[in-house]
Amino acid sequence: QVQLVESGGGLVQAGGSLRLSCAASGIRFSSNYMAWYRQPPGKQRELVAGITSGGTTNYADSIKGRFTISRDNAKNTVYLQMNGLKPEDTAVYFCYLRGMLGSTYWGQGTQVTVSS
Repeated sequence: QVQLVESGGGLVQAGGSLRLSCAASGIRFSSNYMAWYRQPPGKQRELVAGITSGGTTNYADSIKGRFTISRDNAKNTVYLQMNGLKPEDTAVYFCYLRGMLGSTYWGQGTQVTVSS
């Protein structure tokens, strides 16, 4: 059974930093595409950043230059380093995995709140 467990969310002041982690189990982690999505209050879920098995990354325009996605295949973990946080970054952040055969999995989400 595939499980994704996020951690690292919390309350931070504008301009601060947080690092989210997502630990995967039950699947061959290194071969999969990983991503972070977020869902702000009252809005749809949106892609924040993604990283392929080969380390190629993609970012939403709204967070470019502030957030960095990375992965540690030895630890089956993907990270999202968030710097220069803004109140509009407030959302529930979800970890996402797309397997080689197209199966998709989601974590339970972690709340990030940025105060002004």
